[in-house]
Amino acid sequence: MDGMTFFEQLNASVQTYLLDVAFWLRAAEVTARVLVIIVAAHLIVRLARKAIQKLLKQRDKGLVKVDERRLGTVSALLGNVVGYVVYFVMVLMILAQLGFNLGPVLAGAGIIGLAVGFGAQNLVRDVISGLFIILEDQYAVGDYVSIGNFTGTVQEVGLRVTRIKQWTGEVHFIPNGTITQVTNFSKENSAAVVDVGVAYGEKIDEVTRVLEALLARLRMETEDIVGEAKVMGVQALGDSGVVLRVMAECKPMTQFDVARKLRAMIKAEFDEKNIEIPYPRMVVYQRE
Repeated sequence: MDGMTFFEQLNASVQTYLLDVAFWLRAAEVTARVLVIIVAAHLIVRLARKAIQKLLKQRDKGLVKVDERRLGTVSALLGNVVGYVVYFVMVLMILAQLGFNLGPVLAGAGIIGLAVGFGAQNLVRDVISGLFIILEDQYAVGDYVSIGNFTGTVQEVGLRVTRIKQWTGEVHFIPNGTITQVTNFSKENSAAVVDVGVAYGEKIDEVTRVLEALLARLRMETEDIVGEAKVMGVQALGDSGVVLRVMAECKPMTQFDVARKLRAMIKAEFDEKNIEIPYPRMVVYQRE
């Protein structure tokens, strides 16, 4: 009988709630408020991210100026930070609508955060290092860098990790807190350096004039050369010939293509001008 009485009381309580119009009105009101909060949070995040992108794209106007190479990095980072903050506030507002007392919740979150902080020192170090990397513009998305034993193109710069991709396809995730030294090959112009060998029988002054004319033509044909392009002079006296050094200042990370094109043009020009390119020779004397 006691069991039947319990189920009867439970059934009566359920029916009371189901038939309580005021309860359903309150539930509908709370649900509507929660939906409004969720939709508003998503709209705020989208509008804020678009505003950040628009502000950074207008770097040439007003006081805010951002380098083109940092635009994607800073825009994504600020958008993520805005998203974290807005969604955290959204969760708190939803809990308040559901009747939770936020005082104990925030106090508990503070205690938990303090405990986690002692056990997450590496995470804190990674985040702080990531902020300094971005603020100091050590590198940005698209830069070709060398970090420790890894060399490649930066695909993402986050608060915690940096992701770089090697030219062979490997992707490396490097915690920002472990980055102690960075070599950035994309910050400044590069130099294409080519050593050209000619036979000892060739006249150096004449070869130099041919190379200078060739450099002037190459500079007109390609936009990658942005600075001085000249013949540096005699670099070495080799076993088989004289080595002349040619240098051209070019855009970052274009020195390899410029050097390849320059070597091909030098070979074709030397063939046309009958300038001999030395190669190892062996002279054999035979006694009678």
